[in-house]
Amino acid sequence: MTERIYNFSAGPAVLPLPVLEEAQRNLLALPGVGMSVMEISHRSAPFEEIIHNAEADLRQLLNIPANYKVLFLQGGASLQFSMVPMNLLPKDGSADYILTGSWGQGAIKEAKKIGTVREAGSTAEGNFTRVTRQDELSLDPNAAYVHFTSNETIFGVEFQAEPEVGDVPLVCDMSSDFISKPIDVSKYGLIYAGAQKNVGPAGVVIVIVREDLLERVPKGLPALLDYRNLAEKESMYNTPPCFPIYISGLVFKWLLSEVGGLEKIYARNQEKAKILYDAIDASDGYFRGHSEPDCRSLMNVTFRLPSEELEKKFAKEATAAGLDGLKGHRSVGGMRASIYNAFPREGVVSLVEFMKDFAEKNG
Repeated sequence: MTERIYNFSAGPAVLPLPVLEEAQRNLLALPGVGMSVMEISHRSAPFEEIIHNAEADLRQLLNIPANYKVLFLQGGASLQFSMVPMNLLPKDGSADYILTGSWGQGAIKEAKKIGTVREAGSTAEGNFTRVTRQDELSLDPNAAYVHFTSNETIFGVEFQAEPEVGDVPLVCDMSSDFISKPIDVSKYGLIYAGAQKNVGPAGVVIVIVREDLLERVPKGLPALLDYRNLAEKESMYNTPPCFPIYISGLVFKWLLSEVGGLEKIYARNQEKAKILYDAIDASDGYFRGHSEPDCRSLMNVTFRLPSEELEKKFAKEATAAGLDGLKGHRSVGGMRASIYNAFPREGVVSLVEFMKDFAEKNG
């Protein structure tokens, strides 16, 4: 197959076509280098330029303040579930966790292996159809940090604004809506995001950490799990994931030069999501969204059909029609359309047309 289909996968996910084309052109030999990016030394001047440019472009995209370090690490966001408490949670302290889906549950499960944590709010009782409201949170003003997941891919719920946590550092797993909209980085103590949703291929996780929090890092941590060590070595204590960093840098450049920044991509994402949610709402209940309207994700649109049999048929026929990756997570069922930054508007329109046709034939 040489024609590209519409990839609704939750991750690894669709990448911008111009990025893939540039990577393809330069795969065998980077211009002026004569070697593939997968072959050059991470200590070489060409790769140092790649990683420094990637950081500079990300700083420009997010307007990252000077007192924050940017790290390109390995292990994915799931390793950060452990690294955050290892680095930021003192032995005599406690951390607050807000649970609005499976990834928040995963984060607190791992943190409990490291130290004392408490559940400061949860929407599990309603099967995670929404995020927590501010008045539902039970926050400890003396907590080491407050952790939340900004967008839950499995349930399709997204925070429209950060929880208000006072002077306590706010830590966020931003894996699935990272660089999908403007944010105020200064509101956060630490942000981490796996690349394979909006940034690049799997293999690199980005950590943005406020410098004063590095003073908390206890002595004796393994070198590759020590934020302070990794920051001092500028993400190159050991060989970093060179190719994923290269692709991430191309994505940052694409957002800046071709899209026009995060305000522009946010407007695109809002338009795409509205097309799909409007179709769900106009189906007279044939398609039923999982999340409550004021908590709907712009990245992951989750919905059900009248029966599981119809859902299986929908997924099979959609795949045959070139609409791949729509089957929902097993813990929720139904369908999930992941429409990250690089997902084209015409793909959403094609899905809506398929949905209308399917409902007419199977209503």
